[in-house]
Amino acid sequence: MSKPNSNEDALISNIVLGIDNVKGIDVSLLDLRDIENTVCSYFVVCTGSSNTHVNAIVSAIKKTVSKELKEKPFHTEGNDNAEWVLIDYVNVVVHVFQKQTRDYYNIEELWGDAKTTKIASNY
Repeated sequence: MSKPNSNEDALISNIVLGIDNVKGIDVSLLDLRDIENTVCSYFVVCTGSSNTHVNAIVSAIKKTVSKELKEKPFHTEGNDNAEWVLIDYVNVVVHVFQKQTRDYYNIEELWGDAKTTKIASNY
């Protein structure tokens, strides 16, 4: 069993706060720490209702994390079409989907061995 990392916890909290600030939909946290050969410790997955909403979520996450933790993502991709934007914070990777793209790729099912936690929104 992996032990929690307070830096990762703070990062996840701020990512979720950014998502919540712009009403991101259906937020899940996938804990990948007990799965062998994974690229990171956690996935945060959420849905936006349109290209504009996805871009707003991505922007809010980056702004919140930067302001609170002074961290910038290692890499971001998918901004061009805003159907699936990936924000890579190395140990925590954020996936912001539009609903049809999230349904198609079904990342929670793909990583079915991960411990998945649904995150309740504050709105």
